[in-house]
Amino acid sequence: MPDLQPEPSIPDALPTPVLRFAGGTLILEGLPKAALARLFGEGLWAWDSRASVWRADAMAYATVYARLKARGVAFQDEVPQWRPVRWGENHIHPLRPEQEAARRAWLETRRGTVIMPTGTGKTEVALSILEETAVATLVVAPVRDLMYQWHRRILGALGVDAGIIGDSTFNVRPVSVTTYDSACIHMEKLGAHFQLLVFDECHHLPGPLRSDAARMSAAPWRLGLTATLERADGRHQLLDGLIGPVVYQMALAAARGKTLAEYEVVRIPVHLSEEEQSLYDRLSLQVRRFVADRRVADPSFTWESACAQTGEDPEARKVHKAFLIKRAVEDRAQEKLRVLEDLFRLHQEERVIVFTGTNAMAREVSLRFLLPCLLSHCGKKERLEILEGLQRGIYPALVANQVLDEGVDLPEAKVAVVLGGMSSTRQAKQRLGRILRRTGEARATLYEVVCLDTKEEERSRTRRRSDAYPRASRRQPRGQGGRTVSR
Repeated sequence: MPDLQPEPSIPDALPTPVLRFAGGTLILEGLPKAALARLFGEGLWAWDSRASVWRADAMAYATVYARLKARGVAFQDEVPQWRPVRWGENHIHPLRPEQEAARRAWLETRRGTVIMPTGTGKTEVALSILEETAVATLVVAPVRDLMYQWHRRILGALGVDAGIIGDSTFNVRPVSVTTYDSACIHMEKLGAHFQLLVFDECHHLPGPLRSDAARMSAAPWRLGLTATLERADGRHQLLDGLIGPVVYQMALAAARGKTLAEYEVVRIPVHLSEEEQSLYDRLSLQVRRFVADRRVADPSFTWESACAQTGEDPEARKVHKAFLIKRAVEDRAQEKLRVLEDLFRLHQEERVIVFTGTNAMAREVSLRFLLPCLLSHCGKKERLEILEGLQRGIYPALVANQVLDEGVDLPEAKVAVVLGGMSSTRQAKQRLGRILRRTGEARATLYEVVCLDTKEEERSRTRRRSDAYPRASRRQPRGQGGRTVSR
């Protein structure tokens, strides 16, 4: 909180101001406009003419409280509705030095973000903070799987059966877990019930809607957890206001071979077949010609402009369909499946995780190799059965699109194969992190299978700008239809 110098107090003749929470906002009653401006300046409070009250975002509670106290204003604080927390039996593992450093850094201000690579124990840091603070806490996770995972971790480490808010359940307890979407929906009612917010994978928070989960809460203490803070749209800069600044950051290089396993990234370039390449080139030309023709009349026309016109322009719809088919050609290249078969043979005694770029490719891999397939619409019971099957050796491998990119605890695996994905360096780091939990001296290997002479090659180059992909080695293809992997 800012270091505020005392100013003259508000005259005693004025009625006692009242500060309360209402619908995700703060309401301050009993202060005239002149006094409000002198205390807070411009921009924090807005006049609501419908209710004849001053309003501010609920997340300003800590600032408002500190300012009123610093100015010597006697006021009635009706905001906090949090209840006391009593932990059960403590089963938190002793923290490693870097985890302890992260915990101490956050406790200095009780606001801010902790950035640590996947597999280095961010959850253990958060559980230790929960145990230390012992206040009403809401943990917010990006997906249902992570919400239930947090529920299990809190029960196992702190002996408390946390409430669940989401997935058709509304069970609010002093310690609760929820998803970003459910938090946005319910925070107008729950924003004053929790003193501490924990945002797991907090790079999801600054979205236009999800940020309401932070704005509509009066929680003065906030913890963000992530392995990859940056967003392509630059909105990660909003996290300073929503959660607090970065208080601790650990580079992947500092954990490699120590907290995390040593690893190798192997890039395997493949070619489209003649038939696939011919179709790909024809569709690419169709897309380029459409955009070029439209730019004659409108020099500012872009591919994004074409996508925006698909609802009303038949030609734009036709070209957009051509674009989707072109992406499907590179995503589902048959040579990728032949390479994957070789990799399964090479690592037949090891667990393997296969990441694809689309659900269609994930299903194709699943059908061809008779592997379980994890997609976003899979139910909780099915996902747990698949992960337990991988753990017990019933399944030698599993395939997923994006559902395993973040956070979900996986059985120990040291081999991953990326058959497709976005250009995001965040996704690249998250996928690599799935296989980096250290087990003795075992090394991890991530294979990246990339179609040459396609846009996928460009996306791969962008991903490899991340420090997670240092000096990736390369396996050269032996020609069309030939085997590509050698060791």
